[in-house]
Amino acid sequence: MTQRQEFRVIETFRDFEIREYKPCVIAEVKVSADYSSASSRAFSSLFGYISSGNGNSEKISMTAPVISAQRPDDSKTWYVSFVMPAGSKIENMPQPNDSKVLLRDLDSEICVATSFRGKASSELSRKMEVQLRVAAAKENLMLSNETRICRFDPPFKPGFLQYNEIVIPISR
Repeated sequence: MTQRQEFRVIETFRDFEIREYKPCVIAEVKVSADYSSASSRAFSSLFGYISSGNGNSEKISMTAPVISAQRPDDSKTWYVSFVMPAGSKIENMPQPNDSKVLLRDLDSEICVATSFRGKASSELSRKMEVQLRVAAAKENLMLSNETRICRFDPPFKPGFLQYNEIVIPISR
């Protein structure tokens, strides 16, 4: 089974969970494109990195999810990332051969998360994001402007069976 990004559930509500995500290392590609194009364009560089496309020609285990995120200040750019296996340290990771792939540390953070089934299209993901933001607001939670679309299944799996999550950091 594919290893997943580590987190601890802090509290469960009817429509979402509050989670504490553990620190991790991500390999990330920045792409200026629409959502569906960005994911496919970034995937080949990221997959190349974990498939020996690095300074050590080392294979790195695939993890889930594949994360697509937009930063609040730039609606035309997507950041697509793979989470490196649990316990990875950035100083021990092989350097990517592809200059588009950047390694980055993510600190521990508290987020809200909701899951959904179906192909994580731009429309469905946006709908789920809005529902999550409304549900969190009802619980008086202040959320950041960053939204992460987390996809757990390969694209060839039938869309109606695909498992996805929307994850949004809580503002401090």
